[in-house]
Amino acid sequence: MLGEYLITGRRAAEIAADIERAVGAGKLRPGQSLPPMRELAAGLGVNPNTVAAAYRTLRERGVIETAGRRGSRVRPRPASTSRGSIGGGAPPGVRDVGGGNPDPALLPPLREVLDAVARRADERPVLYGEEPLDEEFARLARAALDADGVPAGPVVATSGSLDAIERVLAARLRPGDAVAVEDPGWHSLLDLVPALGLRAVPVPVDDEGPRTAGVERALAAGARALIVTDRAQNPTGAVVGADRAEELRGVLARHPQVLLIEDDHGHGIVDQPLHPLAGATGNWAFVRSTAKAYGPDLRVAVLTGDPLTLDRVAGRQRLGPGWVSRLLQRTVAGLWASGAVDPRTVARAYGERREALVRALAGHGIAAHGRSGMNVWVPVPDETAAVARLVHEGWAVAPGARFRMAAPPGVRITVSGLSPADIDAVAAAVAVATAPAPARSYG
Repeated sequence: MLGEYLITGRRAAEIAADIERAVGAGKLRPGQSLPPMRELAAGLGVNPNTVAAAYRTLRERGVIETAGRRGSRVRPRPASTSRGSIGGGAPPGVRDVGGGNPDPALLPPLREVLDAVARRADERPVLYGEEPLDEEFARLARAALDADGVPAGPVVATSGSLDAIERVLAARLRPGDAVAVEDPGWHSLLDLVPALGLRAVPVPVDDEGPRTAGVERALAAGARALIVTDRAQNPTGAVVGADRAEELRGVLARHPQVLLIEDDHGHGIVDQPLHPLAGATGNWAFVRSTAKAYGPDLRVAVLTGDPLTLDRVAGRQRLGPGWVSRLLQRTVAGLWASGAVDPRTVARAYGERREALVRALAGHGIAAHGRSGMNVWVPVPDETAAVARLVHEGWAVAPGARFRMAAPPGVRITVSGLSPADIDAVAAAVAVATAPAPARSYG
């Protein structure tokens, strides 16, 4: 239990504060069990309801978690180093093909639309008290969602997809709740979930997205939310097709209280059709980021969902940043209206590089994955050795440890910076890096 540490306090606030101070000071360690409520109440001479209230406060603050009959324990602390920094950076003279960035040549020019937005702002600046959502941005965003079959719902602008997901999770879940996430999956999301005091439950992924059986297991075990990437899944490039979407909707229909969050960050860079899951549960959110198609520095995403979820998100946003810059919203709306990005052209450019790399790897007997987007996932027998050998061959890839929980080892290669001449060289380097080490004899 607690070893030599004695919890003190007479009121719920005092008990909660004492435990929180002990956790902060390291006197109570992550994973350490707390006394059952009745036992602690007897020891302190207070009503069990007082201890129950203290534990509830600690759960809401993310200090402890409760696991049914196993009782309450100090919650594991989030990692202080983000997954994105694992194996980060390329040494001098080594090409970086692990960064996950879009090809700058495929991003639209911004000068003309920014000039127009600036002229409009000079004529009539946006001031405090005005509507947080630009009318044209909302109209165009909702029209695109309607065209793709996303159910009707209000629209909110957020500062990118991760901001949207964080706000939805915070609005609907409590610390200690379990969230089903793709494995392998987006490293920023795998960092975010525990940072919010939530528990990530891995769901295996194949080329069609989250595996249905894995989703069923996670939800049946009590996961309160499921996060799905519809297209251009990071890092595998998976796409949720019509059959998989139908299967997943069937699973979700059996768990109608689950919060469903869909991330369609591949909008604008993929040509595969969207098969949304939204509406299969009562609580849902659907987010589209502009980062991959229009540039990572345009920190704008479109969020829609059920009215209660969106009302909570919008209300909390008003108490914090207030709104996403209308200058950015109008810039994105101008890019949409002008057709600055042709998704078919962008998808074809990434597709040609991605498919060429998958074919070249297959020529070396290496099975790789990459149905959409700008990344290829390569399973490897020894991840650490493969990354080190590839650096020696002149290529820095993203280690699979950034993206994995229980999934087998792999590496991610971003194709956006590869020319046709690079493809064979990268594939040959991967073949060298994943080949068995030569046997040594000692005579």
